[in-house]
Amino acid sequence: MQAEPRPHDLRELWRRVREGDDRAARERLVLIYSPLVKWVAGRVAASLPPHVEEGDLISYGLEGLTTAVDRYDITREVRFETYAVTRIRGAIIDELRSQDWVPRSVRQRAREIERTHSRLEHQLHRAPTDEEMATALDVSVREFQDSLVQVSQSTIHALDELWSVGDASGDQVSLLDTIEDEGAPDPAALVDEQALRDQIGDAIDRLPEREKVVIALYYYENLTLREIGEVLGVTESRASQLHTKAVLRLRSRLGPDDGVTV
Repeated sequence: MQAEPRPHDLRELWRRVREGDDRAARERLVLIYSPLVKWVAGRVAASLPPHVEEGDLISYGLEGLTTAVDRYDITREVRFETYAVTRIRGAIIDELRSQDWVPRSVRQRAREIERTHSRLEHQLHRAPTDEEMATALDVSVREFQDSLVQVSQSTIHALDELWSVGDASGDQVSLLDTIEDEGAPDPAALVDEQALRDQIGDAIDRLPEREKVVIALYYYENLTLREIGEVLGVTESRASQLHTKAVLRLRSRLGPDDGVTV
């Protein structure tokens, strides 16, 4: 079993990478942090169709980890693990999107559900129920809930998109994990960050209670949908439906007019 590197050894590796562009040190850091890739790939794979191989996700994630090692600023207060997880997840999702693995019919259904939800919420001045959504979509409640399960596989990472901004390099960096910084905080960036946090927080606060709990457990406590189902006393499928409904509600409230990419 590989010995855990000591803090001094890690600092020395980072110094060699930054000061001398040491290829061996770079490869050593990638190897040390490679378990992060398997962890992220496993979480992503749990929400994807069976035909998507976890091994492929790991391969995509390694590209993100390598990029993270190359671009990480050791002078910043953000831990590398936090920074790297964002890069790894982003690399996996970008590659999946480039392959367009989600059927067009599912994407169309997701847009239809979003539009219908937004219209009903405006008419009713509250979140519509499953029954009301099913009636508006001219399907049974069971068919509507089955659609949510399908859509969940294409929208499971929507909140990561909502919480991301482009940095100076043009890449996507999670706003909750790090702020673009060239040695000192940019006041304008801090204001924008707080405004976006407030906007997302307000949208989450307006969710029905059970959906709010699902969002908190999934994105803040890192529970799986199966574990969330156990907490709520429902099946994993129902937890997935609640998650998807919450994400679609947020996407309908945080659209282009709000300056948020979804």
